[in-house]
Amino acid sequence: MTTPKVAVVGGGLAGLAAAVALGSADYPVTLFEARPFLGGRATSYPLNTADDALVIDNCQHVLLRCCTNLIDFYRRLNVFHHIRFYREFYWIEPGGRLSVMRPGPLPAPFHFAGSFARLKFLSFADKFSIANGLLSVRYEFGKRMDLDKITMLDWLREKDQTPRAIERFWKQILVSAVNEELDRMAAIHGLKVFSLGFLESANSFEMGLPLVPLSELYSDRSWSHYPQVKIVKRAPVERIQIQQNRVTGLLVAGEPVTADAYLLAVPFERLSSLIPELPLDTAAFTHSPITGVHLWFDRAITDLPHATLLDRTIQWMFNKQDGRHIQLVVSASRKLNEMPRAGVIDLALRELKDFFPRAAGATLQRAHVVKEVRATFSATPQCEAHRPDNRTCIENLFLAGDWTRTGWPATMEGAVRSGYLAAEAITNFFESPQRFLIRDAR
Repeated sequence: MTTPKVAVVGGGLAGLAAAVALGSADYPVTLFEARPFLGGRATSYPLNTADDALVIDNCQHVLLRCCTNLIDFYRRLNVFHHIRFYREFYWIEPGGRLSVMRPGPLPAPFHFAGSFARLKFLSFADKFSIANGLLSVRYEFGKRMDLDKITMLDWLREKDQTPRAIERFWKQILVSAVNEELDRMAAIHGLKVFSLGFLESANSFEMGLPLVPLSELYSDRSWSHYPQVKIVKRAPVERIQIQQNRVTGLLVAGEPVTADAYLLAVPFERLSSLIPELPLDTAAFTHSPITGVHLWFDRAITDLPHATLLDRTIQWMFNKQDGRHIQLVVSASRKLNEMPRAGVIDLALRELKDFFPRAAGATLQRAHVVKEVRATFSATPQCEAHRPDNRTCIENLFLAGDWTRTGWPATMEGAVRSGYLAAEAITNFFESPQRFLIRDAR
C-alpha cells in the first residue's frame, strides 16, 4: 500500500514542525515556501551592506526550558546544541543599578525566594504583593474559568498588585513573553507564562538563546536526516482547488501539485485569499507588532549577555557579539510603528546611555531597525473562542499556525505545537494515529 502524500503550505515554524513530525513517521511531505528562506517570522537574513557575511535575526527570539515542543523540534533537526541556556535574569534601572534573579537551593515554586528578596528595584510592599500574586497564579491557573474573558491588568488589580510591581515586574516579563500590553492581554496567557515558566519546576524559567543565526537552525544539513521531506522555496501557492468538499490540488508557481492531505501553515490574514471557500471567520484576530534595533559600536558597552531595562521604551537588551553588537527589543511596539527609523535609532541610543555608561563614550558605526508590524496575533480576551482547530470542515484540509488553538499565546512554542497537532490530525485522517505533541506539565 502506498504511503499517503502530504503537501504543506508555509515554511514558518508551524509548517516545519508538521513536516518534521510527519517525516519522522515516514510520510512523504512536500513543503512549499514562497520566500527564499525558512522560519517565517523566526528567521535571519544578510544585511544589504558591503560586508556580505553580516547576517542578523529579524528579531531576538527566546525560548524557556518549559517550551518542550520547541526543544523537541530542535532535537529532531539535530540543532539543539546551538541553543545556550542562562540561569540568571538581569534587571537594570536607569542610572545602571543592577539586580540579578537566579535560582537557589529551595525546590519549586520557592527556588527564586532568596534572590527575589534581594531585588533592589522593588520595595518590600512590591515584593509582598508579587508573592501573593504568584500564589494566586498557582491556585487559579487551570481552575478559574473566566481567565480568557478578562485582561491581565484586570487580574493584577483584582490581586491588589502595587503600581510599581505591575510596571516593573509583571509588565516587564509578560509584555515580552506574550507580545501584548497588559490592558489588552487575556489573563489566561499571563498566568500560563508564570505557571509553566516560573512556578512549575526549578529550571523551567531558564532562557535559551540561539548561538547561530536562526536560519541555520533549519538549514539543508538539518533536513538531510529526513529524505522523505522535500522543501521547495520560492514557490508561492496561488490557488487551492476544491471539488465536492475536498482539496484536489494546488497551483504552485503556475504548476499543478496533488497530494492526499493538505496543510495550510500560514498567517490568518492569508486564508481568505488562498481559500475563500473555507467558512472561517478571522475578523476577531488582529496583530501586535515587535520592533528590533541592531546597533554596532566601535567598542564594548556591556559585558552582560542580556538584560531587561526598566522604566523606558526599550524592554530588552541582547549582547550579540562582544558587547559591540547590541540588539534591543520592544514588544507590542505600536508607538514605534509610525516613527521614522532614524527616530527609533535616536530613541534607542538615548535610552541605552541611561543604563550603560560606556555607551556614552562609544561611537555608533552602524544601525538597523526591523519593524515586524504583523509579528504575532494579539492575544486579547475572547480571542481564545475564535482560535480554530487543526481539522477543517473540508475533508482533507488542515490548519497550523501559532494563531490556531494551541493552548499557548503567539510564541515559537505555540507555532511548533500547532504543527505537531496538525500532524497528529493528519495521521488520524489516514487511520494511522500517532502522537507527536509533548503535553504541558499541567
